[in-house]
Amino acid sequence: MTLAHPPRHETKRPCLSDYAPFVGHRLIEEINLLGQRLAGRVIQNVNSTRDGGGVAEILRRMVPLMQQLGIDAQWSVIDGDQEFFRATKKIHNAIHGKAEDISSKEFSLLLGPCQGKPEEFLCGDVIMVHDPQPVSLVSKRIDHGEKWVWRCHIDMSDPPMDVWSFIQEFAIQYDAAVFSAPSFARNLPIPEYFIAPSIDPLSAKNTQLPEHVVDSVLTKYCIPRDKPIITQVSRFDHLKDPIGVIEAFEVVRSDVDCRLVLAGGAASDDPESKELLEKVKERAMHNADIHVLSLPPESDLEINAVQTASTVILQKSLREGFGLTISEAMWKRKPVVASAVGGILLQVRHDFNGVLCHDIPGAAKAVKQLLNNPDYARQLGDNGREHVRQNFLITRHLRDYLSLFSSLLQ
Repeated sequence: MTLAHPPRHETKRPCLSDYAPFVGHRLIEEINLLGQRLAGRVIQNVNSTRDGGGVAEILRRMVPLMQQLGIDAQWSVIDGDQEFFRATKKIHNAIHGKAEDISSKEFSLLLGPCQGKPEEFLCGDVIMVHDPQPVSLVSKRIDHGEKWVWRCHIDMSDPPMDVWSFIQEFAIQYDAAVFSAPSFARNLPIPEYFIAPSIDPLSAKNTQLPEHVVDSVLTKYCIPRDKPIITQVSRFDHLKDPIGVIEAFEVVRSDVDCRLVLAGGAASDDPESKELLEKVKERAMHNADIHVLSLPPESDLEINAVQTASTVILQKSLREGFGLTISEAMWKRKPVVASAVGGILLQVRHDFNGVLCHDIPGAAKAVKQLLNNPDYARQLGDNGREHVRQNFLITRHLRDYLSLFSSLLQ
């Protein structure tokens, strides 16, 4: 297991008070009071990757804010080889409904994080372990950590029984479990909490960009702004259905002249992403209006620029944990068309701050409706921005975590 470090592309960290213009001074004061109760306490987060995916993105912003409050917040990343991550990917797919034949050897690979000497890194008043990959670390709890929390970011409502039996053996050893929504949870014999993820409005991905910066990024990637741009931002994962996005775009383009941008990258714990990226490129290669961007991990500004330049944001996931890209788009006042699955339902209220869809024809119909009715699209965007401000900014998320830690320790 290795320690994760802050991102190299952001040298100046925002202060907690910098968020007051978005959320008000009262919430900032509440966070400061909670921080005082936890000052000096060690809060350690453990996950499976420092780059790619929403968990790493949240931790990259959350840990420094905790440190500003005087909390000894830490972030560690488990070491895993390709064999380990192939096994965890199969388990991830199985949880999300894909038929997978998982052998006993592959299940045993999930014990890897608790082998060797993880005790060299496990030290905390609270140890928060994120998602199934490192769930077995709790077997070390006798010697390390006062309180252990399992933070499950994915929809665990209906996993295959063999997968759940393996995970449950460790999950019940924690002091508490945290899910993103009640519908994601299992009935566990430990306290369960529901805390939604968040975005950081002051990060490079979400801050307002000058128009010349947006233009320079689109020029860099050879994306003209001569027609409406439809964009989906997500890692290249079959659960994000990028091929389905292309098919929906082709239906839209038969009636409305527009462009499609598929922007994303790969996570180090997802060995399938490169193969899918090649399939997407092959599917798009004969259409000059489809732009496939494979972006490195430190591309927050580029993603921000592409979202800012977009007319409509798509998120046509087959299954979804939360979908931070939805909140990112809404924060930029962009109208969103998204599948009615998982955590998307926490964010999108149909016909109020976005449009929900169930299949490729439904996605295409919704996109055409937004392209042909800019006033309607603008209203959805305005409502989306306010919905995110009230519910899905990092300050609310930080307050919820601090309240949880304080409750467990006191």
